[in-house]
Amino acid sequence: MSDIMIIVLSFVGLILGFIISYIISNKIVTAKIASAEQSVEKIVKEAEKEASNIKKEKLLEVKEEWHKRRQEFENDTQSKRAKIQLVEKQMKAREDSIESKIDIVNKKEKSLRIFEEDVKKRENEYKSKEVQLKELIQKEIQQLEVISGLSREEARKHLLDNYINEAKADAAQLVKQIRDDAQAAAQREAQTIIIQAIQRSASDHSVESTVSVVNLDSDDMKGRIIGREGRNIRAFESATGIDLIIDDTPEAVVISGFDPFRREVAKRALEKLMTDGRIHPARIEEVVEKTKHEIEDEIVHIGENAAIEMGLHNIHRELLRLVGRMKYRSSYGQNLLSHSVEVAYLCGLMASELGIDANQAKRAGLLHDIGKCIDQNTEGPHALLGMEIAKKYRENQIICNAIGAHHEDIEMETPIAVLVQAADSISGARPGARRESLENYVKRLEKLEALAQGFEGVAKTFAIQAGREIRVIVEPEKVDDTSADNMAAEISRRIEGEMEYPGQVKVIVIRERRSVALAK
Repeated sequence: MSDIMIIVLSFVGLILGFIISYIISNKIVTAKIASAEQSVEKIVKEAEKEASNIKKEKLLEVKEEWHKRRQEFENDTQSKRAKIQLVEKQMKAREDSIESKIDIVNKKEKSLRIFEEDVKKRENEYKSKEVQLKELIQKEIQQLEVISGLSREEARKHLLDNYINEAKADAAQLVKQIRDDAQAAAQREAQTIIIQAIQRSASDHSVESTVSVVNLDSDDMKGRIIGREGRNIRAFESATGIDLIIDDTPEAVVISGFDPFRREVAKRALEKLMTDGRIHPARIEEVVEKTKHEIEDEIVHIGENAAIEMGLHNIHRELLRLVGRMKYRSSYGQNLLSHSVEVAYLCGLMASELGIDANQAKRAGLLHDIGKCIDQNTEGPHALLGMEIAKKYRENQIICNAIGAHHEDIEMETPIAVLVQAADSISGARPGARRESLENYVKRLEKLEALAQGFEGVAKTFAIQAGREIRVIVEPEKVDDTSADNMAAEISRRIEGEMEYPGQVKVIVIRERRSVALAK
């Protein structure tokens, strides 16, 4: 019994425990559910709040984007509207321009129609006037026939006879003029023949005045002077302006040129090149330039020596340079320095005899021809040019007047001017002093060079081959190949039109470009 009770109690306890456990677990579950529901509500509220915030942010972003897109759209629209307005303005301007041009064309067409109508009207008037004029001429002819008593054929014959007589008179006068011109030409030709016959005795002198000879150590040097394909001799002639003649003459080379200064430069440069042994175009140009500078310096010493020989002092260096240049100038074949020294001596002697200042007389005599040594591009009589140079370097007025008046270009103011003129005439007039043919020859070659030098882009000109050839060296930056051809033709035409010369003159225009760089 007791066992059953224990079992029943145990079973009841189990049931009560189960019920209590169920109730407790139900409460716990209910509490958890409530807690979960509260948590869910909280989460839902937070989510709703967050969603609301996100919604507000998105709305703001959408509004900003909308405003931005709207602003861009308005800007784009405004830009396109401005472009459309500009195009409309341009179209309007073009339309206005076209309308104005159409108006102008219409006006011109109207004016042209008026002009055509006026021309037709005038043409009709001219035709009617022409008919009237013919009728008037016919009437006049008939009246003239009645008045003169001659028919038209008789009057024509009378006029023709008068014209024939006038033509005969004009022809006779023309024949007389031709005969006179022929006689004058014959006289000039006769004078030329006589002068040439007389000047045969001066042939040696002319050769000495235009030719120098350079002696060679051996004939092998001729080949080196000529160079490969003649490049050395061409470079030498272009640099000096002198004609180099290499012929069968043993151990000698002939230097030919009308300018003594160039000839001296060429002679010394060639001697230096042979001594140095290096003969090529670049070296030739270098030696020629160096020799020119050396001779320019030497010219001053020559002038100083001439002044010392005369016992003269305090002459400006530039005047002494001009005196020194006289050594390489000639006047009618007479060396200009020798002539000036001789004039100075004569002036000094005559001044001493007359009791005049001998030093001033010698000074004027020595400087009287310095105008001949000025650049050939300077125009004017050499006496006046020399006077201006003397004034420039502050020579005494007496000296300046004597220089300017020795060919009576200005009035003589002192006896010294008279002495200089007399001494100049004595020095030039003594037998054998001058050779006029050489002076004319030199002047012709100088004129030939000056004519070519007058063209734009010309750097240097050299007359060689006794004036039968002129070489013109141009600046390649200013003259191209086509212009060089045209320049050669133009120079030849000017020579034909402005100069007198025997035979023909060959014009060679040389255009050479050199590029130089230094490797360091």
